[in-house]
Amino acid sequence: MREKEIEEFLVKSVKARGGLCPKFTSPSSAGYPDRLVLLPGAKVLFVEVKAPGKKPRKLQDRRIKALCALGFKALSIDSKEKVLEVLDEV
Repeated sequence: MREKEIEEFLVKSVKARGGLCPKFTSPSSAGYPDRLVLLPGAKVLFVEVKAPGKKPRKLQDRRIKALCALGFKALSIDSKEKVLEVLDEV
């Protein structure tokens, strides 16, 4: 399975729950997660999508940790099952 398939599944799953899942880009800073997940009830999380078994690069990992330190939920997802698991938790 490719990263693109997991990302498309994430977007579709968020929309099915009444949320938005825009692509997140930061022109002046690299390494931020791919997607911003906005769910009803003001629930927000940042998601870095990876191909199965792949891990975030060091800079991506630092960005995820920095977002978590600020109180945001930020994580890496590498499977459709993990998408569903995370959305059920939120």
